[in-house]
Amino acid sequence: MKIEAVLKDTLEQMLIRLEAPFENVVVEKEDQNGTDLYKLNIETEDPSMLIGFHGENIHSLQHLLKVIAWKKTNEEFNILLDVDNYRQRQEENVISLTERKIELAKKTRKTQILPPMSPYFRRVVHLHIASAGHKNIKTESIGDGDHRQVTIVYED
Repeated sequence: MKIEAVLKDTLEQMLIRLEAPFENVVVEKEDQNGTDLYKLNIETEDPSMLIGFHGENIHSLQHLLKVIAWKKTNEEFNILLDVDNYRQRQEENVISLTERKIELAKKTRKTQILPPMSPYFRRVVHLHIASAGHKNIKTESIGDGDHRQVTIVYED
């Protein structure tokens, strides 16, 4: 059975057992630096239960799905679980905030600190800045645990 089918079937069975209402599960495969990344989006009319407070439920569901799918397929791959494109919107917001902070760092030549965020969104920031070709801008992560945040540093 293809990995896409295993992921879709496993996630649908998890949602049914959780009695979580959903209309559809969409699976897309992408290449992420030589590693397969499977993006799953749950389409539902009631996303709040699946997303949870600050995305806690979606993170937990993603972790469980990943562990179960790895055991079923005996293959390693990455997954990104989303609910009604919640993460995609969050990612766009983080990138928008990052761009504003980059402009402020360039204008004031002072370090800018982003709010604490998950490892996933910190990685989004680091990769965005690295790939966008911003001159004289460097990122660093500071802090511990849930309070870890990205700093945007202007360098002459």
